[in-house]
Amino acid sequence: MTPMGDAMEPSHLFVYGSLLPGAESWEVLESFVDGDGTPDSVSGELFDTGLGYPAGVVDERSPHTVYGRTFQLVATRSAEALAVLDEFEDVADGLFHRVVVTTAMGRSAWVYVCGARLTLTPIPSGDWLLYVSS
Repeated sequence: MTPMGDAMEPSHLFVYGSLLPGAESWEVLESFVDGDGTPDSVSGELFDTGLGYPAGVVDERSPHTVYGRTFQLVATRSAEALAVLDEFEDVADGLFHRVVVTTAMGRSAWVYVCGARLTLTPIPSGDWLLYVSS
């Protein structure tokens, strides 16, 4: 996992919660990506914040998995996309942090992970859409 600001600038984004296609905030992301993404996962844990959206913790050594989708960012809009998403994820106030991970499919991708001020309940399945539909 690499913090944002590193020289490596991925062209992909891994999402696992409310930004997924069909989820309540998909419209925030939809115009910044090509297609509906590819099913993918990262090592780490997923939590319910109790606020209607999940928070993930990425850890390459974790035996747990966070399931989601990896999207190709529209090249001409990637800087705009990250600025909009940083605001949406409240990065400035530390609610979430944007970091670089390598997904199970081997893609280098941005992902937003849990920051501060959240009360977290583990989601054992690691799958937000499965969790909210049950």
